[in-house]
Amino acid sequence: MKKFVLFFSLLLTMNLQAQQRPKLVVGIVVDQMKMEYLYRFSDDFSPNGFNRLISNGYTFHNMHYNYMPTYTAPGHASIYTGATPSTHGIIGNDWYNKSTGKDLYCTDDLSVTTLGDGTDKEGAMSPKNLLSTTITDELRMATNFKGKVIGLSIKDRGAILPAGHFANWAFWYSKTGAFISSTFYGTSLPDWLTDFNNEKRYLNYINKGWSLLKPLSAYNESLADDNAYEGKLDKANPPVFPYDLNKMYKEKGADVLRTTPFGNDLLADLAMKTIEKEQLGKDDTTDFLAVSFSSTDYIGHTFGPRSIELQDTYLRLDETIAQFLNYLDKTVGKDNYLLFLTADHAGAENPNYLKDNKYNVKNISTKDIVGALNKHSIDTYGVNLVLDYSNFNIYFDKNIIKDKSLDLSKVKQSFKDFLMTQEQVKRVYTEDEILSSAGNDYYLNFIAKGYDPKQNGELVVLDKTGYLEYQATGTTHGSPNSYDTHVPLLFYGWNVPKGEEYSKKHITQIAPTLSQMLKIPFPNGTESEVLESILDKE
Repeated sequence: MKKFVLFFSLLLTMNLQAQQRPKLVVGIVVDQMKMEYLYRFSDDFSPNGFNRLISNGYTFHNMHYNYMPTYTAPGHASIYTGATPSTHGIIGNDWYNKSTGKDLYCTDDLSVTTLGDGTDKEGAMSPKNLLSTTITDELRMATNFKGKVIGLSIKDRGAILPAGHFANWAFWYSKTGAFISSTFYGTSLPDWLTDFNNEKRYLNYINKGWSLLKPLSAYNESLADDNAYEGKLDKANPPVFPYDLNKMYKEKGADVLRTTPFGNDLLADLAMKTIEKEQLGKDDTTDFLAVSFSSTDYIGHTFGPRSIELQDTYLRLDETIAQFLNYLDKTVGKDNYLLFLTADHAGAENPNYLKDNKYNVKNISTKDIVGALNKHSIDTYGVNLVLDYSNFNIYFDKNIIKDKSLDLSKVKQSFKDFLMTQEQVKRVYTEDEILSSAGNDYYLNFIAKGYDPKQNGELVVLDKTGYLEYQATGTTHGSPNSYDTHVPLLFYGWNVPKGEEYSKKHITQIAPTLSQMLKIPFPNGTESEVLESILDKE
C-alpha cells in the first residue's frame, strides 16, 4: 500500500511539474488589424474562430501601441521584446543609416545567404539589427535550448523578429512561391520544407481565383465593391469580384498571392506542417511557434479599411483560425497550448473618404514633402542640406553644415519654422526636445519611445490627425493616433481565465506577461509592466 501511495504521489508531482508551462506557445500577429474589425465583422464570424477566442479566452479591448512610428517591423519587435524602438533599435521597416549613408532594411544581413528557392537579396536576412532579447530568446535559454522556437510569415520581418536571436528557424515567402530562410539558421532547409515547397500549394489557391466567401448581401459593413477609395489588384481591370488570379500570376508571378486572403491560408498550411514535422508540443519542454499573417496588411494598403476585399479577407481568416485551433486541439491537446493573438499596428481611414464626408483632411504625397524641404533649403542656404526624409524623420548633412560654418541649431529651427507652415503638420520636434522629454507632452512621449539618437534624424514631424502621407486610395499607418495604435489582444488556452478588460494597456506588456506565465526571465529591454488581470487566478 505504501509503495502504491508513493508511486501515485510521484506521478502527481511529475504532472504538476509538467503543468508549470504549456507544451506549446503560439503567438499570432495579424498585420494591420484594427480592434474595430472584431466588432464590425462579428455577426459574420463563425463561433469557432475569433469568437471562440473571445468567448473562451481573455480579451483586452483597449490595447495600444505607445510609440511612433507604428509600422510592421517595430510592431513585431515590440510585441516580442516588451520594449519600444528607443530600446530594441528597430525604428522602422527601413531607415537611413547615418554611418553608411544608405538605407538599411530592418533585417538586412550581408553576412548570410539564402536557403531555398529565392533571390540573393530575399535571403540575406537575420535578427542582428534587433538590440534586445525576445520572449522567444528567453524561453530558449530557460530550457537550455531544448525548447524549439520557429517563426513563420509571408514577410521576412514578420518571421525573423518574433523568432529572436536564438531561433531554430524562421521561414518566409519568396517571390518564387517557396518558403525560404537564411544561413543564419542552418546550412540547408529541412527536407520536410523542401517537400512542402515542391508541392507548390500556392498554385491551388491561384487556380481557384478569388470570389466572395459569402453572398454579396452579407458585406453590408463595407462600401460598394467598386468605390473611389480602393486601389487595384489588377491594374488592367476595376477592383471588383471575382478576381482572376491565374491571369495575374502569369503576369506577376507568385507574388500576387500576398495581396489575397490565400497568403494567410498558405501560411496556416505551413504552420500546421511545421508543428507536425518539427514535433512541436510533443514533450514536456515548451516550444514556441510565432505566426504572422501578412496578407491583411497588403490588402489593407491596397483596398482600404472599408472595402469588401478587406472584409472578405477577415471572414476567410476567421475560418482559417478555426481550422488552426482545431488542429492544435487534436495534435497538442486543448489544455496544453497557450495562444495569444494581436496585431503589429492598426490603420487609418482613407482621408479622401473622410473628406468626401465633410471632414477637412487629405492625403499628402511624400514626394511633394521632400520637394518642399529641398526647395526651402536651397532658397535659404543655397544648397540642399537634407540627406533624407523618411519615417517622419529629417536627416541633415552635417558635413555641409560644418563646411559652410552654419549653426546646426539655427538650421533645425529654420526647417522647423518652415514645416509649421505646411498644411498637414501639427508639430515638429528637434532631437534635443525629444531627448529631454519630461513626459508632459502626450505626442512627444510617443516620439521619444520610438527614437534612437544613433539611428533617427535631427527632426521628427508629427502630422495632424486624419492626414495621411500616402496615395489617394487604400490606407497606411505610422502615426501615434488611436486609429493606428488600437489593436486586439486575445489570450486563449493554458491557464488563461475567461474574461475581458477595458482599461488601457500597452503592447509592451505582452512579453513580460508571458514571462510571468512561463516563469522565465523577462526580455532584457522590457520595462517589465505586466497584464495583472490575466495572471490573477482568483
